[in-house]
Amino acid sequence: MDALRELETLVAVVEEGSLTSAARRLGRSLQAVSRSLQMLEKSHGATLIVRTTRTCHPSPAGVKFYQRVKGAFAELELARTELAEEAQQLSGRLRVNAPTLFGPRYVAPLVGEYLQRHAGVTLSLDLTDDYRDPTETGADVTIRIGETPDSRLVARRLGTIRRVAFAAPGYLAEHGRPLRPQDLAQHACVIRTGLPHPARWTFRSRQGEEIAVNVAGRFDSNQVAAVNAGVLAGMGIGLAAFWQIRDWLEAGRVELVLPDYEPAGLPLHALWLRTRKLPARTRLLIDFLAARLINERL
Repeated sequence: MDALRELETLVAVVEEGSLTSAARRLGRSLQAVSRSLQMLEKSHGATLIVRTTRTCHPSPAGVKFYQRVKGAFAELELARTELAEEAQQLSGRLRVNAPTLFGPRYVAPLVGEYLQRHAGVTLSLDLTDDYRDPTETGADVTIRIGETPDSRLVARRLGTIRRVAFAAPGYLAEHGRPLRPQDLAQHACVIRTGLPHPARWTFRSRQGEEIAVNVAGRFDSNQVAAVNAGVLAGMGIGLAAFWQIRDWLEAGRVELVLPDYEPAGLPLHALWLRTRKLPARTRLLIDFLAARLINERL
């Protein structure tokens, strides 16, 4: 059991980015989390988490170890939860809110599998790209991409969304290929409006250097599907979540640009209101989504 707690601690620290946040997620004291991490590092003879006075991040060995154990640990956690719930028949209605593109692609198939396992549960899936207060919508679980917007909510990280720059082959043939983020200032860019700084794109090099550039173009939209379609049509260079354009990439309809520079990934969270005790159907759904999404190429 101690070994499982130590692995659980490592997963939480890597995903939350701090010992304090990991302690809050696990419901343990900061001292207990630090002690579990020290015991894990001692037993493996390697530094897994590099700590500074302000931050902590996984070492190269820690990244490799985390990648190996995260999927197996998520499945183990789900199996443990299912075993605990097996004695009782789950029932009732669940309301889930998810983004308009991510929901049909990933959430809908998973909740379908969940409902097959639990015949007494019904579920309503509401799709929107705007964050909606679950106290007003009645959502039991809200799936959001990006930072958590409300401190009243409990957040569980489900994964990280990779973001990339891309363009249509025809655009690149006519206008050339940017070699550095600064080159985007000389290109037409397709911009998604409605964000805090839509025309300021920030990239990170493989060495960790951050580079920000102001971009412009002739086409923009507040809807991500329209932005991606504009890039596909040759209107310029755009930014997208990797999963959104993966099929186009494999078919050769678009190409990645600036492969040595990528925008920072976005966290994917399940959010729910703080309550003394979650209903079993809600807790098991969150565990199920975490176990399945953690191995997806997002």
